[in-house]
Amino acid sequence: MSRLEPYASLGLAAAAGLLIGLERERSRPTDLGRDSFLGGARTHPLLALGGGVAMLAAREIGPAVVAIAFAALVLLLVVSYAGDVLRGVHRGITSEAAFVLSFLLGVLALTRGVLEPLATKLLVVASVAVVATYLLSSKPTLHPLARRVTAADVSATLKFLVVAVVVLPLLPDESFGPFGVLNPFQIGVLVVLISGLSFVGYAGIRLLGPRLGLGLTGVVGGLVSSTAVTLAMAGRARERPAIAAPAAFAAMLASTVMFARVLVIVAAVKPSLVAHLAAPLLAAAAAGAGASLVLWLRARRPRAEASEVAFSNPFELESALGFALLLTAVLLGSKAASVHLGTAGTYAAGVLAGTTDVDAISLSMAKLAGAGVSPEVAATTIFLGAASNTIVKGVMAVAAGGRSFGGQVLAAQLASLAAGAVGLATTWLAG
Repeated sequence: MSRLEPYASLGLAAAAGLLIGLERERSRPTDLGRDSFLGGARTHPLLALGGGVAMLAAREIGPAVVAIAFAALVLLLVVSYAGDVLRGVHRGITSEAAFVLSFLLGVLALTRGVLEPLATKLLVVASVAVVATYLLSSKPTLHPLARRVTAADVSATLKFLVVAVVVLPLLPDESFGPFGVLNPFQIGVLVVLISGLSFVGYAGIRLLGPRLGLGLTGVVGGLVSSTAVTLAMAGRARERPAIAAPAAFAAMLASTVMFARVLVIVAAVKPSLVAHLAAPLLAAAAAGAGASLVLWLRARRPRAEASEVAFSNPFELESALGFALLLTAVLLGSKAASVHLGTAGTYAAGVLAGTTDVDAISLSMAKLAGAGVSPEVAATTIFLGAASNTIVKGVMAVAAGGRSFGGQVLAAQLASLAAGAVGLATTWLAG
């Protein structure tokens, strides 16, 4: 196999360059007077092969061969770019970067001892070529997306990344405080988990644009905040009573997604608890989906209306710190209730905490399950928290959206909770 390795590596280099070159050829500007074209389907494979041959020679002669070849390529690109500038041609440096990458992929394909075995090297070089080609071809998608990202989004995201990447690893990973339930590192990890999951929905909304169909608003918005979706839909239904059913459809979808979201959170933190929680949450989600279907059928044109829901960036530093404080308080309160008041106190803590934030009680119970709180009690408390959160949203829907909208939402949510209660009873009986 070692005798054939240079042929396989050179073939890989040529294939990687050809893939990038074909994309550059396809993206070739039609007006050469306004833009310039450096090369495409032939030039990139040649550059990759040139890099590969230089690296092959460097095995015997030394790395100076690669350095000289790379310097020659950079010189040619500088001359070409300078010529375009003198002619007044306005363009970026994407093409130049693609040329450099093709050359370096050729070099990497012929290296020894960097990526071993040969199969790993082939996979890595091919993967880089594919990703680079995708990025080169995604200009029509990425540029509009970049214009939709605000300075506030970037600032908030960077602040949170400082916490997640820089501050979090520095937090002490040891328990202290009353009942020994406060672990700064574990609390930080949970905050990052919740904010990251919320950011998935927020990013989806930013990617798809500020105005979404009502159904899509419910599904994606439920990942961020089902309460925000409910309040937004309530406001629209009060303004236009004719869309009460479509708005209720979106609000119910968001609440249904909330049950699935809680199950995902618990699975990430305490996988063993999923067996005790799956029946009630999945039953509630299934009933919620059925109720959503009924509301969709009742609405004549549920997709005709567009909706804009104001979501804040879940990566805001203030929001993350606020959730950390809330999670700390719920952890202490839940443990104290369990120790001093027993099971009934734990249930009461779940109901009370759920009225504010279902994620906090879900994470608290997932952390305490098996550590002073039985899995059945923890699962029941999480369901009670989700139930109280759902009822609060139903009351909000009635108060803010009027009887027509609120009545439909509240009835659907009660049906969902009834199914969840049956699932919870099944879990207790099976245990």
